[in-house]
Amino acid sequence: MLVNGLQYHLRCGKGDVGDYCLLPGDPARCDAIARYLEEPRLIGQNREYRIVTGRAHGKTVSAVSTGIGGPSAAIAMEELAELGAHTFLRVGTCGGITRSVRPGDAVIASAAVRFEGTSREYAPIEFPAAADFGVTLALKTAAEALGIPCRVGVVQCKDSFYGQHRPEAMPVAGRLLEYWEAWKRLGVLASEMESAALFVAAAHLGVRCGTVLHTVWNQERAALGIREENAPDTDGAVRIAVEALAYL
Repeated sequence: MLVNGLQYHLRCGKGDVGDYCLLPGDPARCDAIARYLEEPRLIGQNREYRIVTGRAHGKTVSAVSTGIGGPSAAIAMEELAELGAHTFLRVGTCGGITRSVRPGDAVIASAAVRFEGTSREYAPIEFPAAADFGVTLALKTAAEALGIPCRVGVVQCKDSFYGQHRPEAMPVAGRLLEYWEAWKRLGVLASEMESAALFVAAAHLGVRCGTVLHTVWNQERAALGIREENAPDTDGAVRIAVEALAYL
């Protein structure tokens, strides 16, 4: 949606963003990505959307933060696609579900559980939220080239952070706990909040999208009494995403 020649939410126009966009949630992560770009320049910031554009592997690349959750992530993709962007790499964080996923591991999403609301306004629930195979392969190849431990598989997306971390306090506690047990039994690797909306929106828009996540913690390992430090540094996921551009 253009207003005075600029996208309504992103407040940027033609020529401000590249064909390739990295999508962190946190606006501060745009600056972390910018360290790996040539000639990065701040395009602007409005609400949760911070935009930095530079070059990598001979292509114009933009880092665009999306905030927390599917609604704002889908808005960013819609407006970036309208400006000509065709390849999107979400660079985010997650909490492990499968007990073998450790803090610090990279998780590359092949698909996402649609336990959120945004994607339902794009497609019936029967439609899968699947990552683009080429982008997923590029992310996996990049992680292996960099020697960063990674897992590839399904992630779960939700709308409520505290619905995951304090399910017993919610009025729908039984439902939340029942579904969480299902994700574990199905081998879902990790939980996050944006990929399902992005994958389904990408299918609608005819663009490519993949996800690489940095595992901050794993509450299932903690529940077993495994003592390990949280891993807040997302540099590994950032490096994987930038390196993956070389294969795309």
